[in-house]
Amino acid sequence: MTSNFYEMILSMRPQKMRTVALAGATDPNAIAAIVAAHEMGFVNAILCGVKSEIQNIADKNNIDISDFEIIDCTDDVSIAQTAVSLVRDGRADILMKGLIHTADILRAVLNRETGIRGDGILSHVSVLYSPSRNRRIFLTDIAMVMYPDLEKKIGLVKNAVSFAHHMGVECPRVAPLCAVETLNPAMQATLDAAALHEKNASGEIGGCIISGPISFDIAVSASAAMAKGYMGPIQGDADILLFDNIEAGNNTIKAMVQFGDWLFGGVVIGARAPIVLNSRSDSDLSKLFSICCACTM
Repeated sequence: MTSNFYEMILSMRPQKMRTVALAGATDPNAIAAIVAAHEMGFVNAILCGVKSEIQNIADKNNIDISDFEIIDCTDDVSIAQTAVSLVRDGRADILMKGLIHTADILRAVLNRETGIRGDGILSHVSVLYSPSRNRRIFLTDIAMVMYPDLEKKIGLVKNAVSFAHHMGVECPRVAPLCAVETLNPAMQATLDAAALHEKNASGEIGGCIISGPISFDIAVSASAAMAKGYMGPIQGDADILLFDNIEAGNNTIKAMVQFGDWLFGGVVIGARAPIVLNSRSDSDLSKLFSICCACTM
C-alpha cells in the first residue's frame, strides 16, 4: 500500500464506525479485509455463515475474529436472507458478499417483500486508483447492468455522480465512451452520448459535466485530446467513464488492473445501503478498498 493510497484511504474513514453484514464469511480475503478495516477504525462486522466453518477458516489463516458477532446459517439462501435482513432492520449499514453466489445475494436484495431494493436502478460503480499517477477514476457499469439503453444510462450516471460526490468530487466530469468522438447515426452509443450531453446542458442531469460523444483516449489523456483537436470540456481529465455495455467496461477494468498499477474497489449503488460485491478472485486489498468506499455512503 503506497503512502498516497494509504492517505486517500484514511481520508475516507467515517466519523462513526459502520457495521458490515458479511454474507458467506468463509472467504479468508473478505475476513482479512474486514479485520483490516476494523483495525483502521472503519467498520465492525456481523459474520453470516456456518459458524464452525467460519471459525476454522479464521484459525487456519491466523485471523482474529473475536471482535465480531457470528450468526450461524446452514445454506446460501439463509445466509443471504440473514445478511440482507440485518441491513433492512438497521443492524448493519453495509452488505458485503463473501463466499456465496452473486445470484443468491442479489435475489435476497431484490425481494419485493423482504429485500432492500431502492427506487432507482441498481448499478455497480468501480473505483480505480493508480499510485504512479496519483489518479482516481470511476467506471460504470462493469458488473450489473449489461446493455443499458438511454434511460438506464441516465440512472447509471446519476448513481455514479452521487457516489463521486460522496467520495469528495464536487463536480465530476462524465465521459460516455464511444469508439469515436463524432455523432454517427449508425452508432447508437454516439447518439446516447449526445443525448446525455444535452440533458446535462439543460439541467435535467445535474451535479456534473457530461461531454460526449468522446473516446477513451481523449477522456483520459490530455495529449490525445490536443492531438485530435477535441474542443469539449473534458481534456483527459474525466472522473467517470460510462461504458456502452458490460463487455467493454468489464474488459477495460481487467486490462487496467492486469497490465497497469491500478488498484480496484467498487460498490453497488441503488439499494437502501451500499453493497460490496467483489469477485472471489479479488485481493484482500481490493476488498478493503471497496469497504472503505462503501463507508463514504
